[in-house]
Amino acid sequence: MEAVAADSPPGRVEGALSCFSFNQDCTSLAIGTKAGYKLFSLSSVEQLDQVHGSNEIPDVYIVERLFSSSLVVVVSHTKPRQMNVYHFKKGTEICNYSYSSNILSIRLNRQRLLVCLEESIYIHNIKDMKLLKTILDIPANPTGLCALSINHSNSYVAYPGSLTTGEIVLYDGHSLKTVCTIAAHEGTLAAIAFNASGSKLASASEKGTVIRVFSVPDGQKLYEFRRGMKRYVTISSLVFSMDSQFLCASSNTETVHIFKLEHLNNRLSCFCRSQTTRNKPWSRSGLSLSRRPEEPSTWSGYVGKVFMAASNYLPAQVSDMMNQDRAFATGRLSFSGQRNICTLSTIQKLPRLLVASSDGHLYIYNLDPQDGGECVLIKTHSLLGSGTSEENKENDLRPSLPQSYAATVARPSAAAVSTVPGYSEDGGALRGEVIPEHEFATGPVCLDDENEFPPIILCRGSQKGKTKQS
Repeated sequence: MEAVAADSPPGRVEGALSCFSFNQDCTSLAIGTKAGYKLFSLSSVEQLDQVHGSNEIPDVYIVERLFSSSLVVVVSHTKPRQMNVYHFKKGTEICNYSYSSNILSIRLNRQRLLVCLEESIYIHNIKDMKLLKTILDIPANPTGLCALSINHSNSYVAYPGSLTTGEIVLYDGHSLKTVCTIAAHEGTLAAIAFNASGSKLASASEKGTVIRVFSVPDGQKLYEFRRGMKRYVTISSLVFSMDSQFLCASSNTETVHIFKLEHLNNRLSCFCRSQTTRNKPWSRSGLSLSRRPEEPSTWSGYVGKVFMAASNYLPAQVSDMMNQDRAFATGRLSFSGQRNICTLSTIQKLPRLLVASSDGHLYIYNLDPQDGGECVLIKTHSLLGSGTSEENKENDLRPSLPQSYAATVARPSAAAVSTVPGYSEDGGALRGEVIPEHEFATGPVCLDDENEFPPIILCRGSQKGKTKQS
């Protein structure tokens, strides 16, 4: 899931936390601090279980966990050019790689691992950590904005195609070829995100007023949502629900917006039909006795019909604004101006809105998937210290689930660390050469079972030269 965007220095977030990110299926939360990093399980509303914590690497500004596996990727301000990949259950380092400039963001699924620098993107095969492709000479991307489909069967990559406009480059992470370019916004991009299947791509510009959703891989616009009109905001997080029915956006304001992925015209059509049939005399055969079915019988029905007809004759800009959907639901935060990320997840069989903020708290809200409206804050967890939580006004929570396996995993052992060489400036892959197809992973690495150790192949000798130290 989308993590907090990097600032300068890279990844620095003002507040108690230096970084935070939800994993790909929204079942885990990772946080970075000056002391190290922590991983939490999100299987219960009332209890926040710490899966793992490490103080071996200080001043962490990127931490990403691969689904619910034991694989975690960490980057520290002490070595901002070095990526460290760990198996936290075994307490061992799988490998580390160093790059020519500071790492701004990392994305991963079960097939690919992306490392985004300001002017290049590195695509690794996650099974053996080989570098498959380097996308060079991309427009300056100072925030490290990029997205990777969590569906390993397509592994689409999206990144900004322009420094001045909201152009998105869609790239195929399997064939290692550009798919298309999407003219998403007039202004510079601020956020992009794939849905779980990789069939949709959402985007927002730096203005933050309009959010658009495009089909993948053809890049056709499917939905357009208006977050607001009066003020520009900074979108800090954009994420689909796992079933792709909702899209959630948080910003530097006190409101989190949740949009429902249904077309406005379809809703108006249903609304007009409902108004037409309401208070209408019907015969026993079910046929109208006095009016045609398509003729609205109430004032609101006429308004809806006129609205739909008028949109066909108005100027394009006005018509587009009329057809922009507003928020289906909202979550009210008790603060504004703090960096935060949001996600939509099912916890204890109920849909929830989760918001993590840089002040070190996780806020959990109930979401009504039928009627929407304002989400109710039901729990606030502290992500630092003893992990105390504050109970809110909703008390009808279901019993907590049994403690997960993740909460009982062994602490890192004192086993010898296995450091694997990275690549150097004279490595062929660094210049953008593609690894031959027969060296690709034959199938997705099975890392979704917490009981199974990640079958990562240590890549000794797979790269030329010694590890380049930052």
